[in-house]
Amino acid sequence: MEKIKAIDLFSGSGGTTQGLKKAGLEVIAAVEIDEVANQTYSYNNPEVFLFNKDIREISGNDFSKLYDSRQDKLLLVACPPCQGFSSIRRGGEDDVRNELVFEYLRLINEMKPDFLLMENVSGMTSKKGKKIFNEFKKNLEDDYEIIYDVLNAADYGVPQTRKRLVLHGIKKSLLKKMKVQNVNLPVKTHSYNGSEGLPLWKKADVILGLPNLEAGEEYQGDELVYNHVSNGLSEKNMQRISIIRNGSGSRDSLPEELILDCHKNKVGHSDVYGILDISKPAVTITGGCMTFSKGRFGHPYENRALSAREAARLQSFDDNYVFFGNKAQLARQIGNAVPVNLAKASGTYFINLLGEGN
Repeated sequence: MEKIKAIDLFSGSGGTTQGLKKAGLEVIAAVEIDEVANQTYSYNNPEVFLFNKDIREISGNDFSKLYDSRQDKLLLVACPPCQGFSSIRRGGEDDVRNELVFEYLRLINEMKPDFLLMENVSGMTSKKGKKIFNEFKKNLEDDYEIIYDVLNAADYGVPQTRKRLVLHGIKKSLLKKMKVQNVNLPVKTHSYNGSEGLPLWKKADVILGLPNLEAGEEYQGDELVYNHVSNGLSEKNMQRISIIRNGSGSRDSLPEELILDCHKNKVGHSDVYGILDISKPAVTITGGCMTFSKGRFGHPYENRALSAREAARLQSFDDNYVFFGNKAQLARQIGNAVPVNLAKASGTYFINLLGEGN
């Protein structure tokens, strides 16, 4: 039976690769320029051939010896750097980082993969990214049947309400050979209200059960716990987090003397200095996920922000997935990762699709 082999471009610390592997796909190669993320990736995925290079220095020929195009079906995956599309950035169509999506297009044209999977921020389809995304799509339409939409990661077993653009594509010539009418997006595995008999969304209480931790401490006890380390807090932020936890859970419960000048008479970014609500999925985990002042990342019971391990759980990484780097690098790798279970849902879709077509 034919098998799908995957190549993970812009692989980061390996969230997509982990999800695809959990779905049963073989990931044969990855490309990532960041050296610390590569250390994490290599440790956890030693069987994958990893290119520690700028994507612009990679050609389709670099992968040619890693799979047999006569026997294997190829899935080319990419999550191009997306900061320029983000709604909280001032970038946009002129941000050069956005052009990296066309490096993905270049490799598609060189390699002619059977299947495509792209994940990105939802802003890629709106004002800031629409022109670039439309150009990208236009260049695919002759050879590929594609579908895309903004999905909520919580619908796929991720304990986090994270809106992401997901694109699936199938080569049109392959689609004709298969007994499949259309390309679809992954099937939901969870629901906010249990509709269609699906399990309810996973809650942020998945962070519970780890050893107690002080702000600025790294767990060094007898239990085998990786990356359970937190950032320190200033004396004033210690006061703030305690008051906020015992109040509304948001910074609006702070007394006047503890409100930052930049927050006075302003309501925007209301999640900053917030306490994580464990009765529902977490807010979107970002590269600031270990910093109390950068989101609703305050621990529900302890006077500190989330540890790296807790943030990784909210991204649906297994506890045995080890991250390398300093605290800022840990937070960036975890926050920038594709949620594992979201990638798993796409991998499952392609495996089932191939099975139906054979």
